[in-house]
Amino acid sequence: MPPLTPPMMPPPSAKPSFFGRLSRLVKGRSSRSSVGRSLEDVAEAANTSFGLRPPHDSSTPSTIPLPLANNSTTLNVQGSVSQALMQPSPNEHQQIESLRPTASALCLAASASTTPIDQEPVPQSLIATAGGSNVTTSHDPQDRLPPSHTPQTPSLAAAPPISLFDGAHDFQMRDFINNVSVFNEVGTQQNALEIQRARLGTLPKHPAMSTKRAEYLPNSRQPDVEKLCERESNSTDLVLCIHGPAGIGKSTLAGHLTDDFRASGRLAASVFLGVIPVEMSEPETIVKMIGHEIGCIHPRAIPKIVEAMDQCHGTPLETHLQKYIVEPLRSLGHPQPLIVIMDALDEWRNHQTLLKALAALNSESSVVKFFLTGRLNPCAYHSPDIDKVSIYTFALGPISKEVIKAYFLKYLAKVRWVDGRKASSADVEKLTELSGGLPVWASTVIGLLSHPFSKSPPHEILAEIVGSRRQVGGSDGLGELYRNALMRLFPSSDAQECFRRHMGATIALQESLTIADFSTLSGVPSHLIPEIQFSLSALQIRSPPPGSERMVHPATTLHHLSLLEYLQAPTTEASFAISTFDSHSAISLTCLKHLFDGNSRLRALQRYAVKYWPHHAFNGTPRSNNQWSQSEHCSALQMMSDTHKQWAALFLRGFMPNEVESMLEDAREDDGMVSTLRRLARRLGKAGGDHWGFQVACLEVAVRNDGGDAEAWSDLGSCYYTRGRQTGNLRMHEEAVVAFRQALNLWPDPHPSRGGSFDDVARALRSCYRQNGDLNILNEAISCYRMAVTLSPTPHPDRATYLGNLTVALKDLYYHNGDLTTLDEIISLLREVLALRPAPHPLRPWSLNSLAGALDNLYQRNGDIKALDEAVSLHRKALALRPPSNTDRPMSLCNLAKVLKTLYQCNEDLKTLNEAISLEREALGLRPAPHPDCSISLNNPAYSLLLLYRHDKDIGTLDECILLGHEALALHPSPHPFRYATLDTLAQAYLSRFEQNGDVEVLDEAISLAREGPVLCPPGHIRRPDRVRRLVRLLKKRREVTGDERDCEEIEDWEAELGN
Repeated sequence: MPPLTPPMMPPPSAKPSFFGRLSRLVKGRSSRSSVGRSLEDVAEAANTSFGLRPPHDSSTPSTIPLPLANNSTTLNVQGSVSQALMQPSPNEHQQIESLRPTASALCLAASASTTPIDQEPVPQSLIATAGGSNVTTSHDPQDRLPPSHTPQTPSLAAAPPISLFDGAHDFQMRDFINNVSVFNEVGTQQNALEIQRARLGTLPKHPAMSTKRAEYLPNSRQPDVEKLCERESNSTDLVLCIHGPAGIGKSTLAGHLTDDFRASGRLAASVFLGVIPVEMSEPETIVKMIGHEIGCIHPRAIPKIVEAMDQCHGTPLETHLQKYIVEPLRSLGHPQPLIVIMDALDEWRNHQTLLKALAALNSESSVVKFFLTGRLNPCAYHSPDIDKVSIYTFALGPISKEVIKAYFLKYLAKVRWVDGRKASSADVEKLTELSGGLPVWASTVIGLLSHPFSKSPPHEILAEIVGSRRQVGGSDGLGELYRNALMRLFPSSDAQECFRRHMGATIALQESLTIADFSTLSGVPSHLIPEIQFSLSALQIRSPPPGSERMVHPATTLHHLSLLEYLQAPTTEASFAISTFDSHSAISLTCLKHLFDGNSRLRALQRYAVKYWPHHAFNGTPRSNNQWSQSEHCSALQMMSDTHKQWAALFLRGFMPNEVESMLEDAREDDGMVSTLRRLARRLGKAGGDHWGFQVACLEVAVRNDGGDAEAWSDLGSCYYTRGRQTGNLRMHEEAVVAFRQALNLWPDPHPSRGGSFDDVARALRSCYRQNGDLNILNEAISCYRMAVTLSPTPHPDRATYLGNLTVALKDLYYHNGDLTTLDEIISLLREVLALRPAPHPLRPWSLNSLAGALDNLYQRNGDIKALDEAVSLHRKALALRPPSNTDRPMSLCNLAKVLKTLYQCNEDLKTLNEAISLEREALGLRPAPHPDCSISLNNPAYSLLLLYRHDKDIGTLDECILLGHEALALHPSPHPFRYATLDTLAQAYLSRFEQNGDVEVLDEAISLAREGPVLCPPGHIRRPDRVRRLVRLLKKRREVTGDERDCEEIEDWEAELGN
């Protein structure tokens, strides 16, 4: 790109004329403005930073060619639209300012551009690649031609140079002013677009990966690809999960699918979770990363993504998924769902959290679908709430022998054999057999034979491999190959010791470092590191990003997970066994020693130490305070007594630079390390989950440093508990229980904080019960709640809260045992809570609703009409306290409508039913699609209209019931937990229509709907018997009407299940 020449400036003493000023504006615009060239600069940077790796040279580390690619093109998978769009700046405002159009750009676009104002140029999309970002034109026709209602702007980069005097005889001031006025609006739109793009650039980006693609022999997975694509096209499944053992080729298949969907314009985003560092591993961060990829591939989605950035702080993961993924993709108006590919799902510690949250998107499969790859079948190992996710699982089998054999024939021919002693046909057959169809085994063999790492010639290595009798499909075939390879790579005890230190450090390493810095961090002599890297390159499946060969990278970015698991397995022999605990411990100590060296400017190693020593200390030290006090870490921290505030400021500046000044202002002179760590954790907690890993690390170090600080333990428990609530992760709740118990034990008895500590323990225990259903845990939670209430007599300000929490736990117990005594206690406690919250207490509506719900349950059990009447009265009071502007009003409307329908079934008063329908219509109006509760608001009036039809026999009422029921059913795809209720309503409605018109096809439709009920309620489900009885009644009705005996056998089977 030619350099930009600044416009000529007049001498300082000369006042420029109007035409002189205009001339300078035009000349300035005739060269491209900073805005116009921004994307070209990005393209140039992308092309120079992430080029293809040259062919293998024996003098440089190699990467194993995997036999799993469909072509030999650059790797465009799992990866990242990373640094190329816009690098995030510590100060977003500065970044936005740098992209503002110049004055010369603004003027010329208004007065001279030949691009019509209502015509948008073809947008440039940043296509996700594994090694960063390539700038290409989007394949998506939806992105080429924006909808007519989208604000459209002229290109600020494409206007041709013009002469100032072309058409000068027609120049009039009013034309210039009009043009400037028109451009003011256009410029404002363009300015807003650039601001939005700059903000998109501040979202987390996928780590840069190698551009080296694992080769995939043509059509080796074609049947699998065809089956997956057919399933995607012909089903409403939200998730397609591809699972198979380690090394079977899932990642390369994911890459192939990424390329296919990208080529067809249907790729939304693609991420490889196996290389995500700890700082980016939280679920919300991954969702934001996907949002960034979507914005880069589909620029028209950027406004919605920016909206998500403003709306999602501190919200649940489900909201993040909706705002960052679904709504931006919906705004594109694509005729088919766009695809998000997430590879190596189970290598990410929070994968179960994401799977659980995806259930909220079941109804969005027309907008987005997720392709996930991993080793485990989430349905088989009963991932929490996986039954609520619309998921299809696909088992990926071994590669065929023909493909593996072809791979060996191709690459054995490239091995540098000695004295012509090549592999024989028998060798090829034996290798094919030993591989067991596992591509990683085959590629590792080729890597070993191709790598000049020892005095042994290739034919001797080959002889040792083919002499093995253990196939990969056996218990330890792959492990045996790794062991033999490592023995050849590192034959001496000294070499093995260096290997363990080097590999252990890279497994714990969080960022790439120079060889010199890594040597200091790990203790491995710097002159040995290149030799170790060279040897280990025989076992790499990915190469380092170009230009970073003199760096040391985290092991997860270069090596296959199966190798890392082998090294960390308890059964691995001592020569190669690695303890990540010890590695983290050693790195943490080194970090503490190198935090400061007296220089005002931090070196790269110091920046790493500032950022990561709490993480390494957390993962490399025991939590016990007694063990901590005797450790080197404790001594090292004590030496930081004068510098810990300086470290804290540097640490926080790396995450939340705008918080540093206020944190320093809040600090006290007598603050020690524990107080400083707690303050940092509170600041990091403001980020809404993005920095949770660092937040919990700070608190874990705090409780190690002072195990007697009850407040620190309480903070740690709250950190885990909040994370568990956000993610649904059982382990988070279990950790919260441990921390809260420790805090409780540290408070002396009596102490005013003990009541709150009991409540904390109880809340964490109840959350565990909700995850695992262990009744003993629930009973313990109830006991703790009772202690909290006992320690907080009236007028304690928290008594009502503790009472309310106790009633919630007792409700769980009541739903389990159905004991009326438990229900009576709930009602009694809720009456006390209501008395403690007189109007205008903000929680009074909640207390009214809770008591009304308990009284409704009492009516359902004993038929006490007084309890039902009181429930109606309480719900009316709650509704009166929630005006139309209150976000909880729809809930109160539905609650009141529910008890009114129950009352109608008692008194058959049509006014009562009509009031319920009116309330439900209002709730529906307050929850229009795509509100997450819209489906509930549709199903409720559908059932009410069915009740009304049975009273007035108005066919219009029945038609509206069926219409609303189908709308609700569309929002309840299987296996949505409310789908069975909608199916029941529709089945009953179609039965009523059949009874009205006698059309057997209508009865068939009712049966079809009813058949799905038992499917959604498997054996053991509390509602399955009702679903089966309804289906049997409909089948008997059809047999009675048609005289067809074909339903008899099915009827007998269902009745046998019911025990009839």
